[in-house]
Amino acid sequence: MRSAESKSSLDEFEHALIRVIGNDHPETLEEAVALACSGFPDCDGNGDIIDRILRLENAGEIFLEKPPAVVPSSLTGFFLSGWTVWFWVVFSVAVATTVMVFAVPETAFPLVYARYLFGSIFMLFLPGFSIIKALFGRKELDNIERLALSVGLSLALVPLAGLLLNYTPWGIRTTPVTLSLLALTLVFACAAVARDYGVRRVS
Repeated sequence: MRSAESKSSLDEFEHALIRVIGNDHPETLEEAVALACSGFPDCDGNGDIIDRILRLENAGEIFLEKPPAVVPSSLTGFFLSGWTVWFWVVFSVAVATTVMVFAVPETAFPLVYARYLFGSIFMLFLPGFSIIKALFGRKELDNIERLALSVGLSLALVPLAGLLLNYTPWGIRTTPVTLSLLALTLVFACAAVARDYGVRRVS
């Protein structure tokens, strides 16, 4: 919690509260109220105290830091939490692209253009993005570096996947290429979530 310069007429308790937050840096709101009330015998720490604090925050006199989000205790819970929104976006785009590859024919205008758009993202971005997420933490790369590496790594992985498929019984055809890229993207995305979960639980 921190204080800002007073901009309006405040009573003595509110001045005391602002001074306590600015000077003593209490860790909790309850501690700040207790310290501010120490100089006021009639202050019981409740009643209209909360209303005053909220009014001070709304007026910009004090700023209350939000508590850090709690990391779920299980990996399954972490998968279903707000920490992994990016994973479900990647999952949705990858699965939607796979469905469109097999369900939307070349003659289906204008749906075929959506297939081209999703297919481009699927091939030129998602595989590299998933691997970058699995290899690097959220603070190790900025957004521009992450974007550039995702595209570059995808451009390297797609031909490599095609080369490996060429030596298998399936060959370089639409079905094996699509399914191999889908598997590659989702495996590394899951690994990235597991890595992020471990890092957040430790920290």
